[in-house]
Amino acid sequence: MLDAMSLELRGRSGYVQNEIIETIYFGGGTPSLLLKKELSAFLAQIEELFEVSPNAEISLEANPDDCTEKNLKAWKSIGVNRLSIGIQSFKSSDLEWMNRAHNAKEAEQCVLLAQSIGYENITVDLMYGLPGLSEEEWRNHIQKVIDWGVPHVSSYCLTVEENTLLERKVKSGELKVADNEEESRQFEILLETLSQNGIDQYEISNFSRPGFESRHNSNYWKGVHYLGIGPSAHSFQGTSRQWNIANNTQYMKNVEEGTAFFELEVLSDSDRFNELILTGLRTVYGVSFEQLSDIQQIPSDFKVNIEKFISQDWAEVKNERIFLTKEGRLRADFIASELFIA
Repeated sequence: MLDAMSLELRGRSGYVQNEIIETIYFGGGTPSLLLKKELSAFLAQIEELFEVSPNAEISLEANPDDCTEKNLKAWKSIGVNRLSIGIQSFKSSDLEWMNRAHNAKEAEQCVLLAQSIGYENITVDLMYGLPGLSEEEWRNHIQKVIDWGVPHVSSYCLTVEENTLLERKVKSGELKVADNEEESRQFEILLETLSQNGIDQYEISNFSRPGFESRHNSNYWKGVHYLGIGPSAHSFQGTSRQWNIANNTQYMKNVEEGTAFFELEVLSDSDRFNELILTGLRTVYGVSFEQLSDIQQIPSDFKVNIEKFISQDWAEVKNERIFLTKEGRLRADFIASELFIA
């Protein structure tokens, strides 16, 4: 697999031509299983093919059970300066039905060990809306992260995907997921607790102390071009996007044979306009009218809809930029869909 990814990387070195690489993200799958020499070789190839900023953000997704002292020191020695740790929950029963390999104790050890080795830029993932998760348990989960001094949190509501073990357990009544009211309440608790402790929301699902926002994800929401390597990886070049085939075997075969290993979508002006709305409104950066008008003329009914959302206290306009309020962010997908153009 790594040979195929290396081959793809070399073949696509012109995709972000003349752009300085500001962020590198090892994620998807389980990159923390890779050996130091494998990660180091891949980073060396990136630096050979692209101009990489000397202060680039280099992130690695890590499972808590992979966070040994040896691994953490190895990742740091090759330049990894941001860790994304997939904790999800501190309840053993939750981790069991999620089929997670770690337990709550390993999650805590991973964070504290990483900090002792010198990692300052750490983010953890927490999930809400889990079956049987009480408000008290949820508050305790959040407080643990605060007490550890973690500067960034990503938090997502549980989604029951079709044809999964979770769906079968929910349908059989073995597990009961939270209803909309419980999910909203847990999200409000998350917002309030983090904000009271200096960790502010800068995107719907992301929260950080000042200066610890994910530069990689922020660039995505701002529409910066990016290159993705490997099965299922997505790339964006402003006027087009492409995504690699998901099947590992087929991906490797096609890359090695030089046949098509991705699908390509050329974006219309309407597509680009709508995508800017969808991603920008999720963030504290908002969307500027200038950005939108650079793509195409803004329709008259667009501003009518904006005024409607302002009157409902879901949106506001400042310095020619559209932002969602706290109430609006709870309805971000709906608001964006109402502002889309055909």
